[in-house]
Amino acid sequence: MTEAPREPRAGSAAHPEVPAAPEPVDPVLDPGPRPPAPATRPALTHGQAPVLAVVAAGGALGAAARYGAALLWPTAASGFPWTTLLVNVVGCAVIGVFMVVVTDVWAAHRLVRPFFGTGVLGGFTTFSTYAVDIQHLLRSGEAGTGLAYLGVTVVAALAAVWCSASLTRRLVCGRRK
Repeated sequence: MTEAPREPRAGSAAHPEVPAAPEPVDPVLDPGPRPPAPATRPALTHGQAPVLAVVAAGGALGAAARYGAALLWPTAASGFPWTTLLVNVVGCAVIGVFMVVVTDVWAAHRLVRPFFGTGVLGGFTTFSTYAVDIQHLLRSGEAGTGLAYLGVTVVAALAAVWCSASLTRRLVCGRRK
């Protein structure tokens, strides 16, 4: 038996104008084009290591101060968490003063903001404990206290930042005149 003559394939020399159909690909063996490799992150260089160090040192100081406040004014398990509220409000007020001072008054060293703002004040204020306190109050059947604490903390913290920043700006502008 003789074979019938075959048509030339697309993309062959007989039909160069017709592109060849792509061969089927097994997705397990060849998953297709790979996404571009992610940009490599630079190692901690001389410029980043000091920032990391001052944030860590400041965070340790701030957390130690918060711990000291919790030891001085402990809160009962189902009581209103006055100490955490006070720490967060005071920390927010200090952040308001600090940001005005370092942006409007004083050309601070590049490590001052990470040390004090992110480190000390970030370690001192404790919005994670705030969330845990609310959870404890709700679980212990103190839903009203938990919801009051939820709202009071947010309002008081925002008011503390705004008031302290506004007052600091007024004091700074008054001295410049």
